[in-house]
Parts: sequence; structure tokens; C-alpha cells
Amino acid sequence: MVSRMNSGWFVFLCVVVLCKCAGAIGYAKYKNPSQPIDVRVKDLLARMTLEEKIGQMTQIERADATADVMKNYYIGSVLSGGGSVPAPKASPATWINMVDELQKGAMSTRLKIPMIYGIDAVHGHNNVYGATIFPHNIGLGATRDPDLARRIGAATALEVRATGIQYAFAPCVAVCRDPRWGRCYESYSEDPKIVKAMTEIIVGLQGNPPTNSTKGVPFIAGQSNVAACAKHFVGDGGTTKGTDENNTVIDYQGLVNIHMTPYFDAIAKGVSTIMVSYSSWNGQKMHANHFLVSQVLKKQLGFKGFVISDWQGIDRITSPPDANYSLSVLDGVGAGIDMVMIPDNFTDFISDLTSQVKGGFISMSRINDAVQRILRVKFTMGLFEHPMADPNLANQLGSKEHRELAREAVRKSLVLLKNGKSASKPLLPLDKNAPKILVAGTHPDNLGYQCGGWTIEWQGLSGNSTIGTTILEAIKFAVSPSTDVVYQQNPDANYVKGKGFSYAIVAVGEAPYAEMKGDNLNLTIPLGGGDTIKNVCGSLKCLVILISGRPLAIEPYLPLVDAFVAAWLPGTEGQGVTDVIFGDYGFQGKLPRTWFKSVDQLPMNVGDNHYDPLFPLGFGLTTTVAENLRE
Repeated sequence: MVSRMNSGWFVFLCVVVLCKCAGAIGYAKYKNPSQPIDVRVKDLLARMTLEEKIGQMTQIERADATADVMKNYYIGSVLSGGGSVPAPKASPATWINMVDELQKGAMSTRLKIPMIYGIDAVHGHNNVYGATIFPHNIGLGATRDPDLARRIGAATALEVRATGIQYAFAPCVAVCRDPRWGRCYESYSEDPKIVKAMTEIIVGLQGNPPTNSTKGVPFIAGQSNVAACAKHFVGDGGTTKGTDENNTVIDYQGLVNIHMTPYFDAIAKGVSTIMVSYSSWNGQKMHANHFLVSQVLKKQLGFKGFVISDWQGIDRITSPPDANYSLSVLDGVGAGIDMVMIPDNFTDFISDLTSQVKGGFISMSRINDAVQRILRVKFTMGLFEHPMADPNLANQLGSKEHRELAREAVRKSLVLLKNGKSASKPLLPLDKNAPKILVAGTHPDNLGYQCGGWTIEWQGLSGNSTIGTTILEAIKFAVSPSTDVVYQQNPDANYVKGKGFSYAIVAVGEAPYAEMKGDNLNLTIPLGGGDTIKNVCGSLKCLVILISGRPLAIEPYLPLVDAFVAAWLPGTEGQGVTDVIFGDYGFQGKLPRTWFKSVDQLPMNVGDNHYDPLFPLGFGLTTTVAENLRE
């Protein structure tokens, strides 16, 4: 009898224990997609250890990431920096295999929290060979077409997803107030109203939030969309002399009216993340600015997504960078940064932050705020239900439809500054049936120059670094089969004489650059471009196409040329240029920023008392469609 009773109790206790274990799994609300997101976040957060929470706040570089690292450190995010790829010219399948392998590591942890992979897709999926490269933002600003930006965002999202990646560090909503800044081409305009309008790209990247959605709450429509990132908060485009990562000197109202304005719309559109700027505001580093990050962005503006640092952003709080890393961690996380981008020393970050929390220097409430924001984005985008890549999207990379969209964007971005030495004798549109054409300059046959920085590599590349159509190839395609197209990169003045050229097309401009490498105090046409203009345009009717990320000093050359086009950094689809110069489409672009006469005038923006431009903001001549279309 006693043995039967003991045996019965043993069975009963086993059943109870098993039921409780099953219940713990079965009733984990965070695993149930039918539960409200806030309920799922709260449930998961309550189950997490400090180590798991800090892991979620850690974003590491692809080169440091393995499945074991993801598992052992509970890593919440991985990124590819500029040029960081799994293999040269990696295919979508190669990208997907890498991302999925890391995801398997994340999903092998106790709570199975998926990681989110981020990449700089700032003018298309620009790190990836064969992707469609759209015009940089300065060119899109010239289109004044928010719907075009939305469509580009949607195409970019598909191409990013084609490689298994779910998060794009875009768009840059900086308001560039000085073209000497090396990131000016990442800005849509000097005018905050234009930048604000172009935040419609967020709707393309993430999808259109429902009309009843709560302002400030992140929104990602589905597996064809990505989490977007408005950057860089705030004032990055207003630094003294346009020096990258420098100091923006402006009062609070000016900061709000000029530099913060685009963030109002980005937040209203449900942007998932916001990246903090390297720059300072009136001497205080933005990565350590609790007032602007926590009080203004999170509380006053109601942003509910997560705030991410820039690459080694907290390291640069001190001068020199990394002088006191523990202090940088304390100041950065304390300011309200939720996820920290750590390309090198992620174990130091984890160790320092863990010690600071355990020592009471950083509160658990600050950690919980960061983690619940990260989890909210992951739940919103369906990452828990769909952690792995969809290989069926691979054919979206560099698709014909996306290249046609990029070609449309190029057409709409071109700004015609001069057409004819007199109004009665316009040069454009050019004659497609001309017997012989000279093409000259450093840029007609260089796809890397055409795309600019942030293309394949961080600083961009020279040459045919990806798949696309150069301007020279586009010219040859556009003209009559009987037209003789002659290319000479830098012909001397004697070469152009007496050879029967009907006219010349000269394409010159800047070599690629990114960030501080592009800071430039003189803004002259580099690479001998000015000499090429003089040599060619002194003897022939000529069109000059300027390929640059900003206005350059062109006033000395304007009297020599018959027509002048600002083409910005058009990307891979060079036929968008020839569509317009040969008259298949009319010019319609308008200057997204003021074109100065001399760098001595800078900074000079519309509305300034000393405003005396060569061409004002919004300038742009128009043409009509030509009759000489090639059969």
C-alpha cells in the first residue's frame, strides 16, 4: 500500500513538472504572433538575463561574426561596413548563405532571438556587385519627386532582401548647408522642406503605415521591406566649413527649424531606427547628448524605434578617439543610444557595459529601454516568424525593372545650367545623326566615377567596378549607326581642330570619395577637367557634363561652353543621361542647392543676407522632346 502511494505521488509529481515545463514553452507569449507586440516585448524582456540584454544592444562587423560568436555572446545585430562582403562579386546566394549561417547561431540561443543584419544601402544596394545603383541623394533632390523616391526605396528594399539582409542604414536626411562637406551628396538639399518631402523614401523601404498607426511606432510591412534608418541625428550637415564630424554652431531653434525638420516626417512615417551623428552641437558630441537623444528625440518627438550609434561612434566621444573607452560607453549608452555599432572591440563593450550596470553606473531601466526598443523593431518586421532569408527574391538584384527606374531617376535629376551661347542658338538637344562626335574627359567611360562613393567600396572605385552602362556606351547606343564616336580622354587643343567633329561632349568631375575623405575647401574641377574644357570647347561646339557630388567652381569655364549640365552622381544607368541630352526626354531637374560663384562666399544658402549665387536654388532650364529620334 505504501509503495503504491509513493509510486502514485511520484507519477503525479512528474506529471506536474512536465506540465509546468510544457506550459513554460507553450505559454511563452513572445512566441505567439497573434499577441500584441507590446505584450510580446514585455514577456520576452522579463525572461532575459543581463548578458542577453547587452548582447541585443551589440552590433558587430561581419568579419568578426561567426555562428558561435552569435550564440555565445547573444549578439543582436551584425553589419557590413563599406566594402565588407563575403566574397568579391558575391552572388545573392553567397550573401544569403552567410546571413543565414549567422542567423542559425542567433537562433540556437536559449530564447531564440533572431539577429538583424544591417548595411549601407544609400543609393541602391551599393555594397553588392550587380545591384542597381541609383543617383545619390543630391540628384534625387534635383528631381523634386517624392513618389520617385518612394519607388526607389521599394526597389532598394527588394534588392537588399535579395541578399538576405533586413536592415538598411538609409536614408540620410542631413540638410547640407556647405558643399565643402564630403557627405554633401548624401543630402537631398540645403532646403529642409525639400529634404522633408524626400523622406517618402522611407515609405518605399518599409511600406506604408496604416492611417490609424500610432505616431513614432516603427512599421515594416512585410518580407519585401526592410527596416530603415534616418541619419544622422542631428546637425551633421551644418558643421563649420563643412568639416566632417565637426561642430555645428547654431541655437536650438535654428537646429530644430533647419536640421531636425526631416526627422518629424521620418518619425511620422514609422521609421524603425535613427542613427546618431558623429558631429557636435555647440561643442557637445551628439553621441553623448542626453538632452537631444533622450529628451527631445525619444520623449518630445515620441520616437519608439531604436537609436543606433554610427561606426565606432561612441569611441569618438573622446578626443582622441578611444582615449577612455569605459567613459565613452557610459556617456553613449547613458545619452540614450540603444544599439552600439562596434566593428572591432565588441568584447570590451560587453565587458564594460556589464560592469557599469552591475556597479550601478547605468541603470537597468536604461538597459530595458534599449532592449525593448530593439525587440519592438524585430517583432514588428516579423523577424521571429521569418528569421531566414527568402531565396526566391534573388532575381530582384539588378533587375530590368529596377534599372529602368534608375534610368528614369537619372533623366529627372539632370539640371541644365546653360543651353547655347545665345538664347536663339541652343545646342541641346544634340543631333543624333551628326557624322562625327568627339567625347572627351575623365568621366564618360568610368562607371566607378559615375557612381561615386559608397559604391562597392566605402570610398568608391575607379573603372568598371560593377554592372552598368557608362555615358560613353550610352552615347554610342543613342546616336545613328553611321555616326563616328571618337573618345579621347584629354585631347590637346591641336587634336580637336580640323577633324570634322560636329560637336563635342565633355564629361569631367570628381573622383569618388566618402565622408571626411571628400572634405574640400577649394571645390575646383579636379583631374585636369578644367584644361580639358578649355582644350575642347575653345575650338568646338561643346556640351559639358559635370559628374560631381556638389556644385564646383565653374564660373571661369561657362563663357567657353555652349551647354552645361549638372549630372551629379547618376549611378549605373548612363542611358538616363543620353535620354535627355539627345532629346528623347526634356530637361526638368532643378538645383537642389545654391551654386556659388566663389568658395569665398561659403557657406551661402537661400535666404541668407549675402545671397549672390551663380545659379540660385531651384534654377534649371528646360527643353522639349526632339524630333530627331533614331529609328
